[in-house]
Amino acid sequence: MSEMNMAQALNDALDTALAADDRVVILGEDVGRTGGVFRVTDGLQERYGATRVIDTPVAESGIVGAALGMAVAGLRPVAEIQFLGFAYPAVDQIISHVGRIRNRSNHRFTAPLVVRIPFGGGIGAAEHHSESSEAIFAHTPGIKVVVPATPADAKGLLLSAIADPDPVVFLEPIRVYRAIKEEVPAGQHTVPIGEAKVVREGSDVSLVSYGAVLRDAGRAADALADDGVSAEIIDLRTLSPLDHQAVIHSARKTGRVVVAVESHRTASIASEVAAIVQEGALYSLLAPVERVTGWDTVVPLKRTEHHYIPGPDRIVAAARRALEG
Repeated sequence: MSEMNMAQALNDALDTALAADDRVVILGEDVGRTGGVFRVTDGLQERYGATRVIDTPVAESGIVGAALGMAVAGLRPVAEIQFLGFAYPAVDQIISHVGRIRNRSNHRFTAPLVVRIPFGGGIGAAEHHSESSEAIFAHTPGIKVVVPATPADAKGLLLSAIADPDPVVFLEPIRVYRAIKEEVPAGQHTVPIGEAKVVREGSDVSLVSYGAVLRDAGRAADALADDGVSAEIIDLRTLSPLDHQAVIHSARKTGRVVVAVESHRTASIASEVAAIVQEGALYSLLAPVERVTGWDTVVPLKRTEHHYIPGPDRIVAAARRALEG
């Protein structure tokens, strides 16, 4: 094991995959000579050559379209889009072609590809660099959507995504790239796609989250513990397929649920989790499900960004409303 931050763990996962399988290729804007906008692919072109770590034009639709062709032809491409706000030109490819190829071809073809995309705010960037529109992809049939929150999970989930027979949109929380370090297993370390993780056991309220906001949920749980409240923390890790049973089990256990996400409130993953809880644990609930989200506005610029992104204080306030319910 080695201590790594998330950017290093993702680089290690890509290095491991490239070394193990000649079918794995990386493509995207500046992924080669520059090493990616967040340096996640740093050093890989030097190690594996420009035919396996490919710098592309600034053309997101073309990047994903090329990756689809590569996947159908038998390769295992990993495409990088620099920011989630830049991915919208590629949404046509992802929804209309990548997610449908297995069904459209009557299972004769599949698209074992990964689209890596940094997402979320918290670094003082402009709107297109700070978006959390993950619900668009989770709503798309044929696409798996994965969001790691820790370095070890980032490596394990990325290696699982590369090995998966179907396409995966792999969302990387920008705020976490270099925020934390932890021990990351060497070699072929994998984490199952579709399984949530109980990060912290609790009995009074369930805090459900993923990505960068999971750290805020942890700080909220610490603050609640000072008041004698035992908070359970669930990291969803995969948004599609979402682990219904983990959410329902926690809701039945604590009777109170707070879902904290960074995205816009309307039709968010928080809305879906709330619906799952109502359907599967209604008679166990002691209070309505609380949603802590971003607002239904464009992500603001740096000076007011902290008003948009849910923080520990808003999560604590929601938990206290649930406890009073």
